[in-house]
Amino acid sequence: MDFHRELDVKGLNCPLPILRTKKALADMDTGQVLRVLATDPGSLKDFPAFARQTGNELLAQKEENRVYEFFLKRK
Repeated sequence: MDFHRELDVKGLNCPLPILRTKKALADMDTGQVLRVLATDPGSLKDFPAFARQTGNELLAQKEENRVYEFFLKRK
């Protein structure tokens, strides 16, 4: 999937991945896509909830070798 910016929050635990994602999205333009890489298992619940609460769109998520990858589209 194409993306405009990547955020690596591997090794960080809740709430830091979400806080850093929120800050990164704030610096992006509407419609741009952010790719986030995380290792916190809580991210699997946190990112869908974050997208619902903020109105940003969670385009995709997947896991590979305990690394969680999320694609969020800026509202």
